Amino acid sequence: MSDALQLHVAGTDEQLTVTPQRLVVAGYTGRDEAAVKAHIDELAHIGVPPPPTVPAFYDLDPALLTTAAVVEVDGAETSGEVEPVLVRHAGRFHLAVGSDHTDRRLEREDIPRSKAACPKPLSRIVVALPEDLSEIRWDDIAAQSSVDDTPYQRGTLAALRTPADLLPRLTAVLGEIDGDLVVFGGTFPLLTGEFVHGTRWRLEMTLPDGTTLSHTYETKQRSA
Repeated sequence: MSDALQLHVAGTDEQLTVTPQRLVVAGYTGRDEAAVKAHIDELAHIGVPPPPTVPAFYDLDPALLTTAAVVEVDGAETSGEVEPVLVRHAGRFHLAVGSDHTDRRLEREDIPRSKAACPKPLSRIVVALPEDLSEIRWDDIAAQSSVDDTPYQRGTLAALRTPADLLPRLTAVLGEIDGDLVVFGGTFPLLTGEFVHGTRWRLEMTLPDGTTLSHTYETKQRSA
């Protein structure tokens, strides 16, 4: 059982105590086949084989989830990325911003292991989503990331599969999931096409109504 996440719903006094039963990181979730291929090519550039299926779903330990400002990593070749994060609590979905921080050296050998090797940071502030997920103005949500104060990614969630599309695909692969659930929804290509193994990451997502979800974290090398 993972530790509870203490989250706050934006624009309200509501606090959520989320104890995720499952953490699923979705990969290769782009709607544009060319954009997906570009991301696969980025990974191929560092020796990562293409996925067996698109999208791919990585079932990870929920204990990796954290809202901490500093996270520890083992490897020297790790990097993050901005992602929409779906948080289901008491049957209701909320949206956070997060980072599928990954060990890029391990990724060349074993993708699931590379993802399991690093914490998964996410924002403490979340936004409540409508019960009908098809009503989300998903395509109008902007996202960006920076590493060590240098722009790293920028785009809109129009590049990614919507929750109403992605979640049924997840269920088809992993089966029905009960209880609290956290799903990382994928990302888009890097501005330079090159991974950066920096230490300070800033994630930001701006919704159509002007609400901004953000999270900043630093990585610290775990002592040997």
